[in-house]
Amino acid sequence: MADLIAYVIRKIILAIPVIILATFIVFLMLYLTSSDPIQAIKPSHASAEDIQKLREKYGFDQPFVVQYGKFLWNLMHGDLGNSIAVGGRNAPVLDVLMQRLPNTLQIMAIGLTISYSLGIPLGIYSALRQNSLGDRSVMVFTLVAYAMPSFWLGILLAMLFAVYLGWLDLQGTTGGWNSIILPAITLGFGNAALTTRMMRSSMLEVIRQDYITQLRSRGLPEREIIFKHAVKNAILPVITVIGLDIGWFVGGAVVVETLFLFPGIGKLLTDAILAADFPVVQGCILVLALFVVVGNLAADILYAYVDPRVRLG
Repeated sequence: MADLIAYVIRKIILAIPVIILATFIVFLMLYLTSSDPIQAIKPSHASAEDIQKLREKYGFDQPFVVQYGKFLWNLMHGDLGNSIAVGGRNAPVLDVLMQRLPNTLQIMAIGLTISYSLGIPLGIYSALRQNSLGDRSVMVFTLVAYAMPSFWLGILLAMLFAVYLGWLDLQGTTGGWNSIILPAITLGFGNAALTTRMMRSSMLEVIRQDYITQLRSRGLPEREIIFKHAVKNAILPVITVIGLDIGWFVGGAVVVETLFLFPGIGKLLTDAILAADFPVVQGCILVLALFVVVGNLAADILYAYVDPRVRLG
C-alpha cells in the first residue's frame, strides 16, 4: 500500500505543471485574440475616456505578464475573477461555474455509464463469437457509431424522440430525466463504439493465451474461465483509456450542450466566447482541463491498483 500511495503522490505532483501550462496557453490565446471584451460591455454612448476607464477597471490595459501573474495569484486564492457578461455583470466566475458544473457532471456520468454498459458486454460477446454474424453486426455498429459526428447524432435523436414522438424534452433542463437523457445518449454513444472495439481486441488476445488453454484442459466450466479469469485481464487495457475517454467527453460536452441548449459548462463556454467574457472562458477551460487531468490521474491510480507492477516502474 505504501508504494501505491507514493505512486499517487508522484502523479499528483506531475499533474500540477500540466494544469499551469493549460492556464498559460488559454490566457495567451485570449490575450492574442482580436476580440475585445470591453467593446462587448461598453454602453453605446461611451466615449474613448469611458472605454479606457473600463480597461483599467478590469485590468485589460496591463501587459500580458502582469495580467497572467495576477490571474495565477488570484487562482491560488480560489478567485477566478468576475464575469463581465454571460454570468451577470461582476458575478464571481466561481459561483457561475458551480451553478453549471452539476449539469455537466450529470450528463458525463450518465454518458460514461451508457458507454461502458454497452461497450464492455458487446466487446465480450463479439470476441467470443468471432467471425459470426453477431460479431460482424457488432463491428458494423461500432463503425457507424464511431464515424457519426455527435452533433449529427444529436440532431437525429432530437428529431425522433423530441419532435416526432414527443417523448423527451428538446432543449434545456427541467431537472428530470426527460431533459438529460438525449444529451447523455449523444455523448456516450460514440465512445461506446470505441470501448466495444477495445474490449473485443483485448478479449481476443486474452482467450488465446496459454493459461486459458490450461484452465480448459483442467475441465473448468467455460463460464468460469471467461468471466473469472479472461474478463478480469482483458478489461485492464480498457481501464487505461478512461483518462482519454474523459477527454472525449469534455470535448463532446461543449458540442452536445450547445446543441441541446443544456445549461452546463460546455454551453457556458460557447456563450462566454461569443460574448468575449474572458474571465468566464478562462474558468471554463480550467475546469475542463481539470476534468482531463483528473481522469488521467484516476486511470493511472486504478491501473496501478489492479497491476502492482506499474507502481514499481
